[in-house]
Amino acid sequence: MTTRILFVCMGNICRSPTAEGVMRHLVTAAGCTEEFEIDSAGTGNWHAGQSPDRRARQAAAARGITVDGHAREIETRDFDDFDLVVAMDRENLRELRRRAPRGTEHKLRMLADVEVPDPYYGDAAAFDEVLDIVQAGCSRLLDELRQA
Repeated sequence: MTTRILFVCMGNICRSPTAEGVMRHLVTAAGCTEEFEIDSAGTGNWHAGQSPDRRARQAAAARGITVDGHAREIETRDFDDFDLVVAMDRENLRELRRRAPRGTEHKLRMLADVEVPDPYYGDAAAFDEVLDIVQAGCSRLLDELRQA
């Protein structure tokens, strides 16, 4: 059985594509790519079609992680199509709860015990901090899912 995971932030150019890339990296390293489908989206559409932020791609590449794809806004069907919809922060979790069709609320969760801060207006260190939090959160999530 394949577990489908959708990571969600606001614009889908920094945090959620970073989480998507990190999770793909971890799943590949664990040798379980066939067990997971991984994607990302944003709660907003203002970056739709754009590549992930250059700084996010650079920070991840420095750790051997590929961050790619194109930004998109979450769609109603995503709540049915994915087994988990993982928010980067409480604001996006609230928005996901507002949009979630009845019966899909159980799929929503935060990635980490702490919020993943938005690095968009920050410097390179902000993107490294996001990577630290995302790597820890994705590692815990992968462990949890593989033990289930």
